[in-house]
Amino acid sequence: MAIPTSTCRIVLIVTAMTAVTISPTRAGFAGAIAAGSALALTELIAGITERVPSAIAAVGGIVIDSSPRFVKEFAISVFGTADKGALAIGTVIVSLLIGWFVGRASVRRPWVALVAFGAFALLGIVASLGEPQISPVLTIVAIAGSAAAGLGVLRLLLREVPESPTDALATDPQRRQFLLKAAGLGTVATVAGLGGRRLIIARSEEARQSVALPVAELTLPAPPPEAQFAAIPDLTPIVVPNDEFYRIDTALVVPRPDPESWRLKFRGMVDREVEFSLDDLMKMPLYEQYVTISCVSNEVGGDLVGNAKWTGVRLVDLLDQAGVQPAAEQLVGRSVDGWTAGFPVELAFDGRDPLLAIGMNGEPLPPRHGFPARLIVPGLYGYVSATKWIEEIELTTWDGFDGYWIPRGWAKEAPIKTQSRIDHPRNGETISESPLVLAGVAWAPTRGIEKVEVQLDEGDWVECELTDPLSDRAWVQWKTEVAAQPGKHQARVRATDGTGVTQTAERARPAPDGATGYHIISFELA
Repeated sequence: MAIPTSTCRIVLIVTAMTAVTISPTRAGFAGAIAAGSALALTELIAGITERVPSAIAAVGGIVIDSSPRFVKEFAISVFGTADKGALAIGTVIVSLLIGWFVGRASVRRPWVALVAFGAFALLGIVASLGEPQISPVLTIVAIAGSAAAGLGVLRLLLREVPESPTDALATDPQRRQFLLKAAGLGTVATVAGLGGRRLIIARSEEARQSVALPVAELTLPAPPPEAQFAAIPDLTPIVVPNDEFYRIDTALVVPRPDPESWRLKFRGMVDREVEFSLDDLMKMPLYEQYVTISCVSNEVGGDLVGNAKWTGVRLVDLLDQAGVQPAAEQLVGRSVDGWTAGFPVELAFDGRDPLLAIGMNGEPLPPRHGFPARLIVPGLYGYVSATKWIEEIELTTWDGFDGYWIPRGWAKEAPIKTQSRIDHPRNGETISESPLVLAGVAWAPTRGIEKVEVQLDEGDWVECELTDPLSDRAWVQWKTEVAAQPGKHQARVRATDGTGVTQTAERARPAPDGATGYHIISFELA
C-alpha cells in the first residue's frame, strides 16, 4: 500500500523529535540539528532561485540511478507512488544520524566536523552539477555556504556541551539553555526546509497556470452514461482525475522547465533538425484521445495504471516536419533531467497515433505528469515510451541506444499486456449485499477488450457486462451479479482482448516486461 507524502512528513518530524528526546548526549543533538540546518538551507535556496537545485533531490537522484533493479521493485511494492517521498525522507534521516555521530565525535576531535561538513558539501556539489538548468557558480556557493552554516550551528551548540561526551546533562541551567537554543535552531531549520519545498512546488504550478490550453481540432465529449457504471463502491472511474492519477518516475523533485524558454528538439537520423516552442505546438492542430497507460512495475491487481483524456499534437505530424530517414529504427525521448526511453519508429506510424501531449483531462499537463509536454504512446509501457518533461527526440538505430531502464535489466520491447482487476469487493473485505456484485476494470490498449469473465470459488467462469469502450486504447469497466451464500469466498478475473487472446493464468513478476496472471481476491459475505 502506498504511504501518503503527508504521512511521511509526519514520520520524519516525529523521528527527529524522538531522536532529540532519547539521544544520550547533547553533542549528538547538536550534530543532528546542524546537519538538518545545512540540508534545510539548501532546500530554501533551491526554492528561492531556479538556478540552484535541491541537494536532497540531486543526491537522491544518484541513489535512484545507482540502485539495482530489485531495489526499485522493492521501493515501489512497499511505498507505491510515494517511493520518491520515502527516499527523500530516508536521505534526511540518514543525514541526521550521521550528524548525530559527527556531533559526538567533534567534542574531542573538532576536525571531524570540518571533514564531515566538507564531505557533505562535496557530495552535494558533485550531485547537483549534473542537474539541468542550473548555475554552477551559484550552486557551488549555495551548497558550500549551507555546509559552512551547518558547521557554525554545530560550533554554537557545542559551546553548551561538557568536555566529556558521556557527561550528558550537567546542570539544569545548562540543560535549559542548550534545549532552548536547540529547539530554536531546529524550528528555524524545519520551517526553512519545508518552506523551500513549498516554493519549489509553487513555482512549477505558477508556470503551468500561465498557460491556456487551446481548443483541440478533434474534441472528444465527456464519457456518456453507457461508458461507465454508476454507484458501485470502489470502482475506479473510467477517467481518472489528475490528482488521483498514478505517478512513477525517477525524478525525486519534479522538474520545472520554463514554458517560455522550453524547446522540443528533433535530431539524429532526420532530414532536418527542427525545434518547437510550446507556443508553436499550441498553434498546430491538436487532438484528444482517451488512452490508458501503465507502469511496467504494476503487479497483478495493482493501481499503477490509469486512463485519461490526453490533448496534444500527433507525433507523426512533428516527425513529418523533421523527415525520418529510412535507416532510423528507434525513437528516443529525452527528458530535461536526462531520463530516456526508446521504442521502434514503426510504432509511430502503425495507426496507434502517439501524441506529444500538452494537456490532461482538459487542462495543461500537471507538473508531476510532465508539464509542459510528454509522450503518450498507446499500447506501450511507460518506461519505453512515456517520456515526461520531454525536451528532445532523437532518431537512431535499434542497437545505437538503450533507454534508461534497459541496461538495468528490463526488456527493450514492452507492449502492455492484457490485464484485468477486481475493484469491488476489496481483498480481505467483509461486505453485506445481495445479490453479490463483482466489478472492476480491464485493459489491452490498441487491442481493446472483447470480454471479461469472473469465477467465484470453484464455480464456472461467468461472462460479465462491459461498458461501451471510449476507444480501443482505453480500458473498460466490467461488472456481474452472482448468487453467493454468507461466508468466505474467493474470486478471480480474466480478460480477452480484441484479437481473441485471453490473458494467461501463469503468474509472473513485473520484471522484465510486465506482470501476468489472474487477479485473485478473498472476501467474506456477511
